[in-house]
Amino acid sequence: MAIFPNPRVDRNARVRVGDHERALAEIRTWPHYAPTPLIQLDGLAQELGVASIHYKDEAHRFGLRSFKALGGAYAVLRVIQQRVAASSAGLRLGAHSDIVQSITVTTATDGNHGRAVAWGASQFGCSAVIYVPRACSPAREHAIASFGAQVIRTTLDYDDTVRQCGDDAKRNGWQVVTDTSWEGFEEIPTIVMEGYTVMATEACEQIGQPPTHVFVQAGVGGLAAAVCGHFPGSQFIVVEPEHAAGLFASGRAGRPERAPGEIHTVMAGLECGEVSPIAWRILDRGTDYFMTIRDSAVQHCLRLLAQSPHGDPPIFAGESAVAGLIALLDAARDPAFRKLLELTANSRILLFGTEGITDPIIWRKLITQADPLH
Repeated sequence: MAIFPNPRVDRNARVRVGDHERALAEIRTWPHYAPTPLIQLDGLAQELGVASIHYKDEAHRFGLRSFKALGGAYAVLRVIQQRVAASSAGLRLGAHSDIVQSITVTTATDGNHGRAVAWGASQFGCSAVIYVPRACSPAREHAIASFGAQVIRTTLDYDDTVRQCGDDAKRNGWQVVTDTSWEGFEEIPTIVMEGYTVMATEACEQIGQPPTHVFVQAGVGGLAAAVCGHFPGSQFIVVEPEHAAGLFASGRAGRPERAPGEIHTVMAGLECGEVSPIAWRILDRGTDYFMTIRDSAVQHCLRLLAQSPHGDPPIFAGESAVAGLIALLDAARDPAFRKLLELTANSRILLFGTEGITDPIIWRKLITQADPLH
């Protein structure tokens, strides 16, 4: 574990991303929309000596088992609406199908985002081509294909797969839908992030007293940037795997930097080495601490949630969902880090459980192995 206090933080500079109210109003009209639960972990809070821990559980979001449904599918809708004047309900009924069917959306993904884009395409009537990197599991690839998308598996890592997707999209006239931005490509990533803000808005409505500390995991930074502006008074801690920590490297350098070394983590949704520039512009000023965590703690935290020794309700989380919990446990149990983050008996903690079990084979393997922390 490593922590970097951000000397550039300015909580007054935290702003909500884009047109978050439009995203909220739209997504709340979708069939089967319901706020995901905010679960209190009272037993764990007592064990760690803090006032409360709340866990926003995204395991059942639109049946996709991930918060990514909010961003990917919403951006697909907006892409189509740039071509035709139709509501989401109308598109589901086949409005303007002759035009919509000619639209192809594409993205690169380790699993969850591609599944959300493929689902959005199936909902609203366009086509989808989804690129997956070499490390993407077969189960996650199959879940994407189940929505009718064409899946292209590369021999590359995630960051290079993003580039291949972008190059192919340019040649074929496809629309890239991702929360990763680059020069000249910011509108769509901003729309994806607007969708993510729905989760943060729900948490604000559910939690009662505002949290004193928000731990949020980061891949390219889109989720963290979308959440940041909703909690202006909280300690905001961005968490990454130690071998995929582009934001940590950027925080130390004071500018966007690729994570050093080979990019690898069991937390597949966080296996990104390069940060999104639009996310960085928000997180550079909005983050109190950048923090890295060990892969070896994932298994312990999956089991801690599923089989709580403290009497908390069972939560069946995916690997990427426990990053914030790992960071909290590490910080709370280390006197120096606990003091640095000002964790006290009055602290109110918010965690974002961004996915449920998205690959049952990997989850079972992890949770049944011997715990390396004991």
